Amino acid sequence: MDARDIILRPVITEQTMSVLDEKRYTFEVDVRATKPQIKRAIEEIFDVKIEKINTANVRGKLKRQGRFAGYTKKRKKATVKLTAASKDIQLFNEN
Repeated sequence: MDARDIILRPVITEQTMSVLDEKRYTFEVDVRATKPQIKRAIEEIFDVKIEKINTANVRGKLKRQGRFAGYTKKRKKATVKLTAASKDIQLFNEN
């Protein structure tokens, strides 16, 4: 799997934005990716060093539209903590 296939997108929520000062970043990743693959992909794409990585599998939610019911897709989140000497990841363009 290529590094860009593993890391799908950053998770931008109020909670994830509050921990950016602690060098903690949250990404949505491929559900088949392992921790070593995620670590290698983030270090390759953003040129940073990772101290710790946590992953969480998120189940799909039940959604209804009238009498029809279905589930949203399942996903996997990875929260990474960068080392103190590592540079920050730019999630937004600052113009």
